Amino acid sequence: MFQQRKLAVLSAALGLLALAGCDSGGGGGSTSSGGGVVAAPSPTPTPTPVVFTDGDAARLAKQASFGATTDLISRIKSIGATAWVDEQLATSSSSYADLTTEVRRDFCVSTDTICNRAHFSRTPVAMRFYANAIAGSDQLRQRTAFALGQMVVASEAEVNSTAGIAYFNQILLANAFGNYRDILQQVTMSGYMGDYLDMADSNKSGPSENYARELLQLFSMGPDQLNMDGSLKRDGAGAAIPNYGTDDIKGVAKALTGWTYARVGGAAITDGNARDYSKPMIQVSARYDTTQKSFLGTTVAAGASQDASVAAVVDAAFNNPSTAPFVARHMIVHLVTANPSPAYIGRVAAVFADNGSGKRGDMKAVIRAILLDSEARSGPTSSSGKLKEPVLLMTSLARTIGFATDGYVFQTRDTSLGQPVFRAPSVFNFYPDDFPLPGSTTLKSPVSKLLNTSNVLRWHNFVYDWTVSGDANRSEYALDSGLPMSSLTQPLWATWEAYGTDLDAMIARIDLNLFANTLSQAQKDALKAAATPITNADANIQARRRAQMMLYVAASSPMFLVDR
Repeated sequence: MFQQRKLAVLSAALGLLALAGCDSGGGGGSTSSGGGVVAAPSPTPTPTPVVFTDGDAARLAKQASFGATTDLISRIKSIGATAWVDEQLATSSSSYADLTTEVRRDFCVSTDTICNRAHFSRTPVAMRFYANAIAGSDQLRQRTAFALGQMVVASEAEVNSTAGIAYFNQILLANAFGNYRDILQQVTMSGYMGDYLDMADSNKSGPSENYARELLQLFSMGPDQLNMDGSLKRDGAGAAIPNYGTDDIKGVAKALTGWTYARVGGAAITDGNARDYSKPMIQVSARYDTTQKSFLGTTVAAGASQDASVAAVVDAAFNNPSTAPFVARHMIVHLVTANPSPAYIGRVAAVFADNGSGKRGDMKAVIRAILLDSEARSGPTSSSGKLKEPVLLMTSLARTIGFATDGYVFQTRDTSLGQPVFRAPSVFNFYPDDFPLPGSTTLKSPVSKLLNTSNVLRWHNFVYDWTVSGDANRSEYALDSGLPMSSLTQPLWATWEAYGTDLDAMIARIDLNLFANTLSQAQKDALKAAATPITNADANIQARRRAQMMLYVAASSPMFLVDR
C-alpha cells in the first residue's frame, strides 16, 4: 500500500509537469519585422458568424451537469445551449421520495449495524444522490438542488435520520425549478431542519433564536444590505449597513414558537423515540407566543395564528431586497464561476426579483439566466471558472470513464476527500462562498478552503485508484453484503478498449470531455508519450491500460481540477 501511494504521488507530479508545464497557447503566432521591413496593413476582417462548437457544449455540460459525457455533449451541440437548458428545465427523473419512511428511534437494536445504517445514516440517500448524478437524465435539476443544499444546510452531523435527510433533500430537488419562497417555507417547517437548528420545541417561555438567525444570515438576505449587483450598500461613513439587528432576530424567533415534530404512528408528542423527521412539524398551541411580533419592518398582530406568523417571517425574508443578489451570487458561484462580475450578479438578481411576468423567486428563470448569460457562455478568462469540489471530481471522472453504480463506492470515498454529501460540518457548509484565492487580494476560490497537503494527496491518489488501478475487479467496487440496498459498481472500460491502438481518438475524447477541447498539441503529445510505452499481448488490456494512464495524467492536472 505504501509503495502504491508513493507511485501515485510520483505519477501525479509527472502528470502535473507534463500538462501544466506545457504552453497552453498555440505558439509560434508572433513574428518580428526586423531588418526595417514594414508589414503591409491587414484588410479589415469580415465578421465571422458565432458558431456553437463542441468545446462550447462541453463547457455548458461542466456547469450544468455532474460531468461531461460524449453523449451529453453531442446532445447539447445538436440542439444548442438554449434548447438544451429548456429541455433540462422540463426534466424530472430523480427522487428521494421512496426513502422518506421514518421509523422509531428504537426500531433497531444498537448492535445491528445493517439496520442502523439503513435507517439512521446518510448512506442510502447519498447512494441515491451519486447513482442519479452518474446516470440520471435530469442533470441540471440535480446540480441545482446540490447548489441549493450548500446554502440551505441541514446535516447528518447533527441529525442522523435517513428518512429526514431524504425528505429535506427532496424539498430542494422538487423545488429546484420552482419558487424560492416555497423552498424557504417548506424548509422552515421541516422537522429535520427543526431539529438541526432548534426551531422544533421552541417555546414562548424561551424562544430559540438559532433558526431565526440562520434563516436571515445564510438562507435569504445575508447579514448586510446589498445592491442588486451584490456589492455592499454603505452609509455616509462608508460602513456596511446591517440587514437586521438583535430585535429582528428576537421577533422572528417569537413568531416561530409553538411547533414540534410529527410522530411516527401518531404517538404522543412526549414520545421522543417517535419523532418523524420526514414530515412538516405540527402545532403545539400552548407553546406559541400570541403577542404582537415585530421584525424586519413587519408586524404580526397579537392573536395571529401560527401559520400567519410563519408566513410573515418567510415573506419578510423572501421579499427583502438583498435576497435576490444574495441567492443569485451563490447559485452563480456554485454553477459557473467563483468570481462573477457585478454586472452578471445584477442581471441574475433582476430575474430573481421579476422573471419578466411580475413573479419573484422563479428559480427556473434564475437558472436559465445564469447559464445563458454572456458571462457564462463566453470563452474562459484568467479569472473565470472555479476549482472542482471533491464531489464533482469524483462524478466528472466517473462519467468520463463510464460507470454503472449504485452509488455506494462514492459515499465511502467522499468523507476522505473532504466532502461527505449531506454531512456538512456546520450550517456554514463545507466552505464559504467568499473564501479567498490563496495569493490573491481580490479573487475568490471557495473550494480552496478544502485544499491542504493531506487532501491534495488524497485527491490525486483517488484519481490514481480509479484510473491506473481502476479495473472492474477492484475490491471497493464489489457488492457490500452488509448493505441490502447495495448492488454493484462497474467501470465500463469496454468503450475505451474499443479504440484499440488509436491513441489519437482516445486523446480527442479526453480533450473534449475533460478539457472542452482546450489542450494544445504539446499537451496532447504529452498524453500520448505517457501511454505509448504501455504494451500487452492482449489488445484489450493494452488499450485499457493506455487509456487509464492518460486519464490519470489528465485528471490529476490543474487544468482538469479547474473548470473554466
